[in-house]
Amino acid sequence: MASDFRGVFPAPPTPVTAGGQVHEAALRALLEDNIAHGAHGFWMAGSTGEGPILDESARDAVARISAEVCRGRAKVIMHVGAISTAAAVRAARTAREAGCDAVCCVPPFFFPSSERARIEHYRAVADAAGDLPFFVYNLPQLTQVETVPALMEKFVRAIPTLAGLKHSAPNFADIRVFADMGLTCFSGNGAFPLPALTMGAVGTIDAPLALAPWHYAALYRAWEAGDVARAQALQDGVRAFVDLVWMYGAPAHVCKTVLSARLGVDCGATIPPVNRLTPDEQREVLRVAESLGVTRGPVPA
Repeated sequence: MASDFRGVFPAPPTPVTAGGQVHEAALRALLEDNIAHGAHGFWMAGSTGEGPILDESARDAVARISAEVCRGRAKVIMHVGAISTAAAVRAARTAREAGCDAVCCVPPFFFPSSERARIEHYRAVADAAGDLPFFVYNLPQLTQVETVPALMEKFVRAIPTLAGLKHSAPNFADIRVFADMGLTCFSGNGAFPLPALTMGAVGTIDAPLALAPWHYAALYRAWEAGDVARAQALQDGVRAFVDLVWMYGAPAHVCKTVLSARLGVDCGATIPPVNRLTPDEQREVLRVAESLGVTRGPVPA
């Protein structure tokens, strides 16, 4: 049910070995850590997860491991977007077979696409996912395609399993429009979890949530309890986590560096050509992360 998807959904990096394979132990540890600290679900293999450049075996492994770890404890929305419809269809079928709870997908990218092509692409992917809820990934900054409300209405008519979207587009006001359409709309901006909730979002999906899930979970609990003052105080603290993730323009490697320190398992580097930190930059990232407490987790009250 679409109503089951709400709350704190980290978009974590994909840990990899020196040989480029998915580091299963590190991925399991990452998911366990985030669940223990209040995550309600995960957005796997998105942009921070380097999904579009994972090979088929790596993406299959992410779907399988995530479904196994999270089953009955947290929701897994598996990103299956790819440059070809055939590749996205295959990934959607694998996500369904692995036991993921939903699939999500960026629109066709690189080659210019018409509205008809986007609809056909999404319909094929959603059909491959069977009865799993389908989420649109609205990320025009990287895909050069924005799903505006008028286009979303066409997707809704064409795709019976369409449940909602991750709205990462700059037009924040569209959250209210999508919510009024009855869609499960997650904000894709970790800097504004509380404003998004007030606009009708059901929660937040972003990379900073993987580094400080306890902070975002506390904010969400305060919101649900009607404690707006507490939620606002926590909102005031999220900027530091967002700024950490975006240090040096290398969010995936920042997340892997910080989580490696917290988990005690090497999450590896990014997959070329995704931006990587230099050794000096990694040291500075860890210095900032330590000052924020995210290399060790929350201190018990």
